[in-house]
Amino acid sequence: MSTRTPSQAWQEMLRGNERFIEGAPQHPRQDVERREQLANKQEPHAALFGCSDSRLAAEIIFDKGIGDLFVVRNAGQVISDSVIGSLEYAVSVLGVPLIVVLGHDECGAVRAAIDSVGTDAPVLPPHIANLVSKIVPAVKRVSAAKPHHRIDSHDVGREHLRDTIAELLSSSELITDAIAAGTLAIVGANYRLREGRAVPDVVVGQI
Repeated sequence: MSTRTPSQAWQEMLRGNERFIEGAPQHPRQDVERREQLANKQEPHAALFGCSDSRLAAEIIFDKGIGDLFVVRNAGQVISDSVIGSLEYAVSVLGVPLIVVLGHDECGAVRAAIDSVGTDAPVLPPHIANLVSKIVPAVKRVSAAKPHHRIDSHDVGREHLRDTIAELLSSSELITDAIAAGTLAIVGANYRLREGRAVPDVVVGQI
């Protein structure tokens, strides 16, 4: 179980991301000794829920090692029962002090959601349509705010990130209780693919 505070965990994430941006990663805790240390236990520093996009390799972006992050990913970082259960496990059993929810620019799931509300939109396979439907409310809000403009995928991504965190909080009493107790914080960040920077956008709790 981590002895870090939410603030300490987030500062470590920021420092690792800065090393990655600068092209000077340390690749910590990735050796044989570390692997052997963790053979019978895990004590991750934080949990990360992010998009499955192949460009969002969590441990690389934040310059972390084996066992440092408890990672949950799906296309478009869409809340589901399995996601909530996994994050609750990270908080209640593994004692992580921080959940990072990571979206990104140029997200294919966001683009699919935008395309799905257009005229003559193609019919999506059922499971993809179900996933994309969770992003459509953000598309509609962005479209309503700028009715005569082309829908900006970055704006939709930011709105969806906020929706994701709001749904996580409304769905998990365990997580909201941990935040209220000061033992957990959530940071919602948007990852910039070209720059490599995770830019915080939403903070719940004390960091």
